[in-house]
Amino acid sequence: MSRRVVVTGLGAITPIGNSVEEFWNSLKEKKVGIAPITYFDTTDYKAKLAAQVKDFDPKLYMDPKAAKRMEQFCQFAVAAAKQAVDDAGLNMEKEDPFRVGVSVGSGIGSLQAVEREYKKLLEKGPGRINPLLVPLMISNMAAGNVSIQFGMKGKCINVVTACATGTHSIGEAFRTIQYGDADVMVAGGAESSITPIGVSGFSALTALNTTEDPARASIPFDAERNGFIMGEGAGIVVLESLEHAQARGAKIYAELAGYGATGDAYHITSPAEDGSGAAKAMELAIADAGLKPEDVDYINAHGTSTHHNDLFETKAIRLVLGEHAYKVKINSTKSMIGHLLGAAGGVEFIACVKSIEKGYVHATAGLLKDDPECDLDYCKGEGVTMNVNCAISNSLGFGGHNATLLVKKFEG
Repeated sequence: MSRRVVVTGLGAITPIGNSVEEFWNSLKEKKVGIAPITYFDTTDYKAKLAAQVKDFDPKLYMDPKAAKRMEQFCQFAVAAAKQAVDDAGLNMEKEDPFRVGVSVGSGIGSLQAVEREYKKLLEKGPGRINPLLVPLMISNMAAGNVSIQFGMKGKCINVVTACATGTHSIGEAFRTIQYGDADVMVAGGAESSITPIGVSGFSALTALNTTEDPARASIPFDAERNGFIMGEGAGIVVLESLEHAQARGAKIYAELAGYGATGDAYHITSPAEDGSGAAKAMELAIADAGLKPEDVDYINAHGTSTHHNDLFETKAIRLVLGEHAYKVKINSTKSMIGHLLGAAGGVEFIACVKSIEKGYVHATAGLLKDDPECDLDYCKGEGVTMNVNCAISNSLGFGGHNATLLVKKFEG
């Protein structure tokens, strides 16, 4: 008998706010967190915009010495995890640490560490490389550092599926609790890859929008969309078995009820053109929750603002929901925060939970010009006040990785 899983804590570090409250209020205000890159000189770069995290101080969330031994993606993960753990009122002194696990992914790890040390290697030789280079760089250190910071000794994993990382990380945490391998999982994603090699690599792939107008940069489902904008940050949630949450009197935001994951087996960067892989992930998540397609009220789309993704994801939604696709509210959080890569799924899952809690679906900011091939309701113009009982969050990653989470209003 699989156990019910609920969401009891939320934490977010984003380009439009370094707390869940600030992030959510910015979404309602259609605040776009995209601006010229300040981390390095972009004179010779085609892409000059990104969605950077602003005014982040790691010392607010961790010991300064610990922060120094972490790259920025890990600092973001630990900061968002601290928010989520505090929000959940989780006291590790009262928990069996082996029943509390971590599933926090990062798509890339630290490109900053690689760039910095490679420059040193070329200029000063191998003897000058930082002894901590490897543990600073590798992507599993987001999960490792969260585990160390909070004394969580249960299952500690890092799922890496490019842009689907955050969603798969939460999905695998959900399964872990359902199956009984943990009572509590701290789950989500973190990323910080706005670096010269990160930006030039995605540019060379022609995946990034090269406009210099922040208002027209990340415009999912718009007829003029022309690539994504890199973002950074972390989205972390606390998941618990229903019994565990109720036993400690935790507040329950929502119930995580379904998870679907598929592979396109098609192309390293393009989703399957008929949308079948993404559709199957949605279908599996809906079935896993014991619901029907017409039960879905709202979809937080992967919605990257690339031509292929938005078109094929629209096809996928039509494929799985049929006529009901035209009645569902759809939006893309990436219209305001850009693409957080491995952290996207974590942050977007939080947007779904808040939509259920607050009865509001935010607008897809910047969507002005309709694309006749993208013919669904993408919350163009303004957000919508409505009762959200059931929301799904989609993530699609390079390599053909598709992941969907279904979260619904909690009923005792």
